[in-house]
Amino acid sequence: WWQFDFYKGLKGAELYTVGEGIKFAGVTTKAESVRVIGKIDFAGHPHLEHFKFLKAHTRVTPKMTIPAPSTLHFRQGRSSIGREVYPDLDAYFDDVALAYRKAIRAFYDAGCRYLQMDDTAWSMICDPSEREKSRARGDDPDSLPAKYAAMTNKALEGRPADMVITMHSCRGNFRSTFIAQGGYDHVAEKLLGEVNIDGYFLEYDTDRAGGFEPLRFMPKGRKVVLGLVSSKLPALESKDNLKRRIEEATKYVDLQNLCLSPQCGFASTHHGNKMTLDDQGRKLELVVEVANEVWGGL
Repeated sequence: WWQFDFYKGLKGAELYTVGEGIKFAGVTTKAESVRVIGKIDFAGHPHLEHFKFLKAHTRVTPKMTIPAPSTLHFRQGRSSIGREVYPDLDAYFDDVALAYRKAIRAFYDAGCRYLQMDDTAWSMICDPSEREKSRARGDDPDSLPAKYAAMTNKALEGRPADMVITMHSCRGNFRSTFIAQGGYDHVAEKLLGEVNIDGYFLEYDTDRAGGFEPLRFMPKGRKVVLGLVSSKLPALESKDNLKRRIEEATKYVDLQNLCLSPQCGFASTHHGNKMTLDDQGRKLELVVEVANEVWGGL
């Protein structure tokens, strides 16, 4: 899974070669980025056929994952959006939202009832160094949370009632490295309190993610999946420590609305992370065991 695979299927967006790829902690991705050369729109996408293939080969609910609307802006920024196409960024945000609204409907029509939006923008805004980079790209990072919340909500308008849509907030996952650090405090009121999403997958596997205090903005009844198990490092977490941290989170979210998972996917690209298949299996077994012990009686 790689966000550019989705972007290149949108009208008005194109991939191109840049001087340097995205810098993670110690490694750099392929020198590729996306820019806006025309009006953004959605008019079909190869991923629709990917989902249909998945749905045809499973007996359980298949989940489709696409990048969140904000990720088409944050890392590229104002400098990547043709001013002759969008002299006003508000018009750009509107078009992105409407394109995503069409995408949501298209996936629904293809049989998707569980769609996940993967987001890196929100957590990047929580990192002071990433905010500085955002300013260098010509944006105001302090105003972006409100803009991203409004854009996402506009994309979600009119979605079918029987379609669950969640969001995963990620600080970067590439070959067992990361980009951002900092708790959700800087964006929590907008991200958790105002976006009309059904649930969140939040990274909480290291101190880089901060504490659970931002969860106080979470509306009652919304699901929060605590990413307490690392998908980057092979060392197995302590079962007792996982239970202790889940208990800490109940200060802000009712236990029945909490869940447990790895903090991200086991690989965002074909490079994978520094883990074996056996390591991954043990991690998943641990998640299931702890979940059964914590929520089995509910």
